[in-house]
Amino acid sequence: MALLKRSGPKPEPDPEGRMPLMEHLRELRNRLVYAMIAVVVGLILGWIVSGPMWDLLRQPYCQTEQAVELTGKCDLTFNGIFSSFFITLKISLMVGLVASSPVWLYQVWAFVTPALYRNEKRYTLTFLGLAIPLFMLGAALAYLIMDTSLSFLLGFSLEGTVATIGIEEYLDYILIMLVIFGVSFELPLLLVFLNVIGVLSHATVAKHRRLVIFLMFVFGAVVTPGGDPIAMIGLAAPMIVFFAAAELFMYLRERRRPADEFSNLSDDEASELPDEPDEPLDDPLDDRPLEEDSGPPR
Repeated sequence: MALLKRSGPKPEPDPEGRMPLMEHLRELRNRLVYAMIAVVVGLILGWIVSGPMWDLLRQPYCQTEQAVELTGKCDLTFNGIFSSFFITLKISLMVGLVASSPVWLYQVWAFVTPALYRNEKRYTLTFLGLAIPLFMLGAALAYLIMDTSLSFLLGFSLEGTVATIGIEEYLDYILIMLVIFGVSFELPLLLVFLNVIGVLSHATVAKHRRLVIFLMFVFGAVVTPGGDPIAMIGLAAPMIVFFAAAELFMYLRERRRPADEFSNLSDDEASELPDEPDEPLDDPLDDRPLEEDSGPPR
């Protein structure tokens, strides 16, 4: 850490966002410290509300028929003396990460923004403001369909068996579902961002539309825990809707602002020039002063 300490006055910021390697490391260290402080504050907040939050998280399981088969009420089991402490800590950390997400997402954006152009900085800040609500929307959808997904998965239990689900296993299932749905809702926004900065065109997306839709169903079947069709359709259907909205945005944007007329030329192909210029080209030799005639050379 001593190597990261700054010796001497703080250098003037480069207008193009360039800085030495050690300055990058110091910047990364400061951003990580700010992000960690925000997560710790969120963790403390999550510990305070861990009781009501647990009541909210276990509701999808309590909606299933298998939840009351063992004791007649909705109970989950845990093993070990210290398990309850770590379970509460995990719930608090989940709440802390979500509550502090605006802060640590901004720190990530602030670290990478010097490497972007001015228009990319403006677009990135706009999309960052949209990314958080989309993630929350995806997590909310996962929570709403979770009881149906659990009922489907637990419905395969054999006759004479009773489900005794551990709290840690159930929390892992919830965390995976919330993260997968939240991140999946960001993918169409990523397509729009790549189109805005000129990396991805609408023609490319339209050409592979069917493949993308098929891959969305495959993605929903692979990443959802258990691979049940309820969660797969619940994830793939809104992704297709957002993908269609993103494609429509890209089409309207490119129609309003058409691409450059020479964008279809290769980098080594010369552009066409008119046969005769409108104005005669200036000869740079005409501006040279005329030398005096000194007669024939001696």
